Amino acid sequence: MRGKLEHLIVFLLLVGSVLWTGCERGYSSSSEQKKLESAAPPRRVKTVRVAASPLEQIVNAVGSLAALDRATLSTKVSGRLQAMTVDLGSVVQQRELIARIEPRDYQLQLQQAEALLSQARVRLGLTSEGTDNVTDLEKTSTVRQMRALLDEAKANRDRVLKLSEQGILSASELETTEAAYKVASSRYEDSMLEVRNRQALLAQRKAELEIGRQHLIDTETRAPFDGVIQERRANAGEFLSSGTPLVTLVRMNPLRLRLEVPEREASNIRVAQKVRLKVEGNTNVYTGEIKRLSPAIEELTRMLWVEADVENPGELRPGSFAKAEIVTDNTSRGILVPLNALSSFAGVEKVFVVQDGKAVEKLITTGRRVGDSIEILSGLEVGDVVILDPGDILSGQPVNAADS
Repeated sequence: MRGKLEHLIVFLLLVGSVLWTGCERGYSSSSEQKKLESAAPPRRVKTVRVAASPLEQIVNAVGSLAALDRATLSTKVSGRLQAMTVDLGSVVQQRELIARIEPRDYQLQLQQAEALLSQARVRLGLTSEGTDNVTDLEKTSTVRQMRALLDEAKANRDRVLKLSEQGILSASELETTEAAYKVASSRYEDSMLEVRNRQALLAQRKAELEIGRQHLIDTETRAPFDGVIQERRANAGEFLSSGTPLVTLVRMNPLRLRLEVPEREASNIRVAQKVRLKVEGNTNVYTGEIKRLSPAIEELTRMLWVEADVENPGELRPGSFAKAEIVTDNTSRGILVPLNALSSFAGVEKVFVVQDGKAVEKLITTGRRVGDSIEILSGLEVGDVVILDPGDILSGQPVNAADS
């Protein structure tokens, strides 16, 4: 029993000796590694100093392009369509002819109105051609004739009245003369009314003549503004009633950009603010200006409708989907760092800054991308020295900073 105990003690001593030797060697190796690292020269890196840069405040919105003006042109008069001078995609200028109704019927109506006007002028004692009007009714032949008869009847009455007072003529003769005077006076008043009626008829004939001229003009449909034909809806040879649609015309420049802005951003939107936009299938950036704001927020969507006018160089089309940035403040400042200073792993973004000659890791929160830089919302301060292209650098590693 005593011999077994001695063997166990010797075994434990041997194991302890081995473990001590291993620990001593491991400690020696770790110390040597630290000495080697401290002896390594600092890593040379390129850096940039963080400064406050001009940074626009923007509101992102989506919407679509629409024609600034869109009109369905219709014929104002009925008739057979004689000619259609445009088709789908035709570019037209303001006042350019679009379509024409056969004008013969309206030419005849105009001639009829001219004849009736001449007749009305002649009945007033005017020349058949001219533009003068009767202002003094006493100068018309009808009134002059009735005036002469009235004057004669008045003279006869006055003469009979004097003779009757002298007892030369009887009362019955006086009554007959008085009745003749009243008839002449009534005829004179009727002649005045007749002339006034003829003057009214003359005015009516003039209006009918103007209507006839306008109908003849309306046989031609012309473009109300510069634009492009979006749809053709009639063909030559068809009989059309008044109001029948002919074409749909849209104004292509400028275009109307209609955007939906979230309610939380609505208070920042103002007329005359600048807008940048992109459309699907096009990498170009276009600019516009806010022109119109809806007075109310949509109750269902909680969105504010905003409209901007966008100059169209030629490739933009109404109906295109657009993503836009509304510049609400172009005087603000923020922190921007180059994209090549950013490190990202598993959704965590960070940069390395130089502090006391060593690389120090800092977690950051980023905002929007601006060219080759990115906005830093938190994690950096103005004056920090950021390492560019950090690669496999480690936090705490000595560095030799050089400005880029």
